[in-house]
Amino acid sequence: RFSLLLLNLEEYYFEHHTANHILNKGCRDERKIRGSLKICSKSIIFEPDEKIQPIIKIPLRDCISIKAPEDSEANNPFTWDTSGGISVVCNQVFLIKERNIIGPYKTVRGRTEYLFQLDVAGKLGDVVQTLHQLYRASCLDKLGDQAAMITAILQSRLARTSFDKNRFQSISETLHMECKAEMVTPLVTNPGHVCVTDANLYFQPLNGYPKPVVQITLQNVRRIYKRRHGLMPLGLEVFCTENDLCSDIYLKFYNYQDRDELYFLIATYIENHVTEHTAESYMLQWQRGHISNYQYLLHLNNLADRSCNDLSQYPVFPWIIADYSSSVLDLTRPETFRDLSKPIGALNKERLDRLLTRYQEMPDPKFMYGSHYSSPGYVLFYLVRVAPEYMLCLQNGKFDHADRMFNSLAETWKNCLDGATDFKELIPEFYENDSSFLVNGLKLDLGKRQGGKTVEDVELPPWASGPDDFLQKSQEALESQYVSEHLHEWIDIIFGYKQKGSEAIAAHNVFHPLTYEGGVDLNSIMDPNEKVALLTQILEFGQTPKQLFTIPHPRRIIPKFKSLSQTSSHGVSIAESPASPNEESFEDLTEESITLAWSNIAKLKLDEQYKIHKEAITGIAVTCNGSSVFTTSQDSTLKMFSKESKTLQRSVSFSSMALSSCLILPGDTTVICSSWDNHIYFYSIAFGRQQDILMGHDDAVSKVCWHDERLYSASWDSTVKVWHCVPGETLSNKKHHFELLAELEHDVSVNTINLNAANTILASGTKDGTVSIWDVTTATVLHQLPCHSGTVFDAAFSPDSRHLLSAGEDSCFKVIDVQTGMLISSVTADEPQRCFKWDGNTILSGSQSGELLIWDLLGGKVIERIKGHRGAVVSVWMNEQCNSVITGGEDRQIMFWKLQY
Repeated sequence: RFSLLLLNLEEYYFEHHTANHILNKGCRDERKIRGSLKICSKSIIFEPDEKIQPIIKIPLRDCISIKAPEDSEANNPFTWDTSGGISVVCNQVFLIKERNIIGPYKTVRGRTEYLFQLDVAGKLGDVVQTLHQLYRASCLDKLGDQAAMITAILQSRLARTSFDKNRFQSISETLHMECKAEMVTPLVTNPGHVCVTDANLYFQPLNGYPKPVVQITLQNVRRIYKRRHGLMPLGLEVFCTENDLCSDIYLKFYNYQDRDELYFLIATYIENHVTEHTAESYMLQWQRGHISNYQYLLHLNNLADRSCNDLSQYPVFPWIIADYSSSVLDLTRPETFRDLSKPIGALNKERLDRLLTRYQEMPDPKFMYGSHYSSPGYVLFYLVRVAPEYMLCLQNGKFDHADRMFNSLAETWKNCLDGATDFKELIPEFYENDSSFLVNGLKLDLGKRQGGKTVEDVELPPWASGPDDFLQKSQEALESQYVSEHLHEWIDIIFGYKQKGSEAIAAHNVFHPLTYEGGVDLNSIMDPNEKVALLTQILEFGQTPKQLFTIPHPRRIIPKFKSLSQTSSHGVSIAESPASPNEESFEDLTEESITLAWSNIAKLKLDEQYKIHKEAITGIAVTCNGSSVFTTSQDSTLKMFSKESKTLQRSVSFSSMALSSCLILPGDTTVICSSWDNHIYFYSIAFGRQQDILMGHDDAVSKVCWHDERLYSASWDSTVKVWHCVPGETLSNKKHHFELLAELEHDVSVNTINLNAANTILASGTKDGTVSIWDVTTATVLHQLPCHSGTVFDAAFSPDSRHLLSAGEDSCFKVIDVQTGMLISSVTADEPQRCFKWDGNTILSGSQSGELLIWDLLGGKVIERIKGHRGAVVSVWMNEQCNSVITGGEDRQIMFWKLQY
């Protein structure tokens, strides 16, 4: 029946002793009640073995005397028995769980004496001395002085003890670290010793409660987060699950060095097994539909220091549904949903206008809302029916007034819209499967409302047939198309760029400065009393999550019907297709075969290889029918290789300088090559000769792209040029006509370029690691990011044009969200990846060492390594069905690869 929740906030439980509580001493009806006497930092608690008897809690500050009666005293009540007695005289006690019923504490006022007799009389002197020490602390006027004295007593106890090594799971375990820490659970911290070995993490509570040792096998650890606890960077939370809300242990350390060392030990152990996820990597998974809205919000909460073990930073979830009166919930109507682009306080314009008037008149520091959207009181407001003891702990043994309880969803939502000081959001439990928090299953007496109605279950909206149905429909609403399309707006407010600064003011999203991370530096406050008071105020008021994003959050990719696909290069949609309704279109089949190919890409097998150049191969282009392969090389030649006869059919040299890339124009009549001699050459396949030359740049041309009579050329002269090319009529020997349409300026040499599938956006990568995204229709830069340290080797858009992937000299892959320009993922390889192809999820890359690597981008890991070239793979070509690949290497070879399902 005893729990740490019976203690006051910030109170410690030190030790317990088996004892008797003696009633009516020296009288005929004298009774002994067997139980356990618990010594805590601010109280004495006696827990009787008989469950019908109440637990007695005696606050030390209300004590008049605590003593072991002397033998010399004539009226010594213990002369009839052995020694070991303690007399506690006090003005006030609390009786808790009388008849074993959870309810408000019963207060007994007036001078009363309590007698306790310890089983082990030899401990009496130590117990009385400890109680006197703690009594002196509790009588200090100022909270800061009390806290300092109790901390000194605690640290002294911790220093006299150490972790019991007999608790190790195995005698062969090697100790890596031991230190003092506290285990954190909601409203409670429990001091003890932490120990890390090569196999396990252990915590041994000083008081042996709730069990002698907590053990976590390192092999089971899946996630580990550094936490801000009580505004200080001292927390560490360990999860053995991938998607659960609650962790396996939350520890708070006494200095950040111990915390960081333990984090390093565990993180080093698990990095071989588990990928550390960032907000950006989860964002990528969410955008692409690999994790649900619920899972994404859970991960963001975790990354923003929100924890189920810390009620001042409990995970925050949005109100989604705005309709609590209809008999049917219609998730196709936008009116059913709350406006996710606004904080709760801004949903009601009239109330907002009043708040803004007050805000304008307020002296600095200004804030719009006098309360927060998440605080311990709000969390327990929702959870009182399943966590009544937490509410009693937070509110000094009382429940809230019956009319202020969580009585009805419609009422609570209305209050959040209209209430002068109510701006609370929801908690994750509203989108999970356990509906017990909506039902008074413990049969608690939560009081009567003004109309005389008893507080029982939460009143549900008419559209819910019961608590489980309510949660089911809430989950459906959270995962609905409307929310998927708008959730990024709420993330901007709670975790993103609208959380602070001018964007927060514009979004009407300004809370008290103390609620923000960094809003106050506790270390700079010298007065211990001021520090304790401020910390208490902040923890009770609530805290704003850590800011995870500083630029607009990209929206989710909502899959549309394939017929509406903008990314297809076939242009045949279901709507236009002559196929009957139950037949699949050509586009569908192609999409299916591409999906099948990428899911089997690890089965790529080497088919043939040929050494046809004298230097590294820089470009590969293949005719539509696949019969002829053109390659360029640093040996300055363009070569034509016949796939059918397996023979080299042509070799052309335009100058003595290296060629850097090649492409074939539609119709398979002309090859375009870029050269280090600053020129671009046009070669006629039909006539076997150089047809034209474009002297377009002041330095080497590094890469060319083509679409719809437009040529895009990148150069070391720091430009990308866009040309309109009207082909020459070769018979009459007319030359191509070139018109410069645009010049895209860069600061340094441009090494690579690529177009998206719709040919509306161009990506460029430079020698200094900058990646730029350009709108080619207006020739303006959309985004520019310093992505890599060193040259950008390759960059390419995902098939849906939502994301851009780049590979650099720094051995990193970077993913950029095209819409917002946000860098959303970074994966580090063992060595530079020189070229790649990808489908938005999986990457096939050519490495510096010559291997082909298959990457799971979302997991951030290599799933297959395929032996390839002897030297870097510098160019790669893939056919439209994605089942045939050609690579070119520094070893002067071209290799033909086939997928073998």
